[in-house]
Amino acid sequence: MKHIPVLLNDVLDTLGDISGRTIVDCTFGAGGYSRAFLQRGAKVIAFDRDTNVVVDAKQLQQEYGDNFRFISAPFSEIKQLNVGDFDDVVFDLGISSMQIDNGERGFSFRFDAPLDMRMDTRTNTTAADLIVNSTLEELADILYEYGDIKKSHMFATLLKEKQPKTTFELRDLIKNPGDVAPVFQALRIAVNDEMGQIKDALNSVDNLLGSGGRCVCVTFHSIEDRVVKNTFRKWTESAGDPRLPVVSAPKYKLLKTKTPSAQEMENNPRARSAHMRGVVKV
Repeated sequence: MKHIPVLLNDVLDTLGDISGRTIVDCTFGAGGYSRAFLQRGAKVIAFDRDTNVVVDAKQLQQEYGDNFRFISAPFSEIKQLNVGDFDDVVFDLGISSMQIDNGERGFSFRFDAPLDMRMDTRTNTTAADLIVNSTLEELADILYEYGDIKKSHMFATLLKEKQPKTTFELRDLIKNPGDVAPVFQALRIAVNDEMGQIKDALNSVDNLLGSGGRCVCVTFHSIEDRVVKNTFRKWTESAGDPRLPVVSAPKYKLLKTKTPSAQEMENNPRARSAHMRGVVKV
């Protein structure tokens, strides 16, 4: 399936006039967001830990020259890599359609492949390794926290006993079809430390974003959306004890949450679970 950037028009509307501004695109993917920012006169610094996207990044580099810079690293390293001054930052979180549709990557139960699931193949631990190396309790916690699986201990016991090595082996172990996607999601999130990556990156952004800067996040499932929502709530709350006369003003203002229109969901079914949240630093 062709990659279609989700909620792109809403992201652009939320950012406003970006001509001459520098935007950090923390999840480059196929470059849909970055290209749209560049077309509107912005400079872009893009992150992605998936080395398979380098070809698309080089294409944008050829087209836009110094206005585009690509960093092949996790977006959690935004502070350590000293990206320089920027005005706004955008996150398009979760797994990309290219990763799902590339069967040999092991993200999807639609294709028979090694149980890999690594977004960054330079790291060592695959999903199969995670099952083998985790304790029963650790695996049960992963399934419960990242897949919202109520019978997590039962599934963890099954995975530890059978130790599947391929996507089809894992899929076929799970009798209820409705549990297949949550198990795959939970393992993928754990393999790639997705929640830790998001928390680290947002903490860094808080320190790096200047006055008037906007942070926009597009999420695709309730777990990552909860992290973003809770972080933004903390940023937009007044600091101090509300019972005391002096309370510092909040550092951020919450922007309007957006969800896909019926037309966008019809054109791009993968958009149906998306939420866009944003804040502006005051």
